[in-house]
Amino acid sequence: MNTLRIALCQMMVNQESKKTNIFKAKTMIYEAANKGADIIALPEMFNCPYNNKYFREYAETYPKGETINMLSCAAKEKKVFIIGGSIPELDEQGRVFNTSFIFDNKGILIGKHRKIHLFDIDIKNGVRFKESEVLTSGGEITMIDTPWGKVGVAICYDIRFPELTRIMALKGAKIVLMPAAFNMTTGPAHWELLFKSRALDNQIFVAGISPARNDNYSYVAYGNSLIADPWGSIISRLDEKEGILIQDIDLEHIDEIRESLPLLKHRRVDIYKLDTL
Repeated sequence: MNTLRIALCQMMVNQESKKTNIFKAKTMIYEAANKGADIIALPEMFNCPYNNKYFREYAETYPKGETINMLSCAAKEKKVFIIGGSIPELDEQGRVFNTSFIFDNKGILIGKHRKIHLFDIDIKNGVRFKESEVLTSGGEITMIDTPWGKVGVAICYDIRFPELTRIMALKGAKIVLMPAAFNMTTGPAHWELLFKSRALDNQIFVAGISPARNDNYSYVAYGNSLIADPWGSIISRLDEKEGILIQDIDLEHIDEIRESLPLLKHRRVDIYKLDTL
């Protein structure tokens, strides 16, 4: 299959009700599925306020969590692949992770990405956030097999580390989906630039899925969910408000770009290489 339709659900996260967030996510998944989406992605921490003090409270353990169960049932009922944004995950040792649960069109868990790079930043006159105060970092690169080829999944701050996306591309990923919650300091400065760069560097499609912007909350998400193509162009984008971005993707465009500008073939692995390959 060379074409598919993806949907990015930029939902407004309710700051007081987990059940409301789960219902909103389900509603948007069903709407996207009814519009023909093959792969549907949600934003980072879509069931939980993006605040350290809530992560453990909202955390779920696979497979019993109510958010996890909703994602599985929705994927099975609507026969779609779901990239479950991310939610706080509690493991058997009591550690909390920022985790994306990924389901196929039968509702089966086919991947789980635990955010590798924790968002520990302190920008002068900007924003301060330390995920490591509560969260534990993941240690695995996440790729899934789909009828359209391999798809990579990472979360937010992961996009700032180009080696990660490069490894996915070299291992065959044609699309990388990144649930994310950039803020009003990092978003205007780096959001579009990073997604265009990762797509251009690796000649793949890269999508960022953000929560909608709530100006009244302590952490204000940038919004602007988008998709960058293998030429480094933004082919579709939302603004800051809640909405669903639906875009048809032609995977043959990757081959066209790589034939005309064969960047990956021109790498000098005799001089430099990634050891993890």
